[in-house]
Amino acid sequence: MFRGLPVLIEICLFVYCLIDAIQTPSDEMRNLPKVTWVILIILVPFIGSIAWLVAGKPTTRRQSAWAAGRGFPEYERPHAPRGYAPDDDPAFLAQLRKVDDEHRDALRRWEEDLRQREDKMRPKDMEEPDGAAPA
Repeated sequence: MFRGLPVLIEICLFVYCLIDAIQTPSDEMRNLPKVTWVILIILVPFIGSIAWLVAGKPTTRRQSAWAAGRGFPEYERPHAPRGYAPDDDPAFLAQLRKVDDEHRDALRRWEEDLRQREDKMRPKDMEEPDGAAPA
């Protein structure tokens, strides 16, 4: 049951170290050039991987690809006020009020248009004297 475990660990270590060595910028490599580290990891997988972790991997933390200035631009908009959630932002709420008013006006116009169309389609004998339709 556990016979394949060392092989699985070695493969995982090999893949991790190879990808990490390839993605690490050349100027951050320690002790050997980048090409030498990749060749060492490929030719001597277990020892090369351990050597990479101990002597080649940079000790400083690299800046993430999603850090400020390199991530999603919509999160770094200068006009977006920091500290406001969208439902607390006064500008956003004013925009919602404006949109709500526009929707109310459009609905009122549609209802009036519908009433006029229904009045045109209703036969004259069904109308009551005060203009209201019978119940």
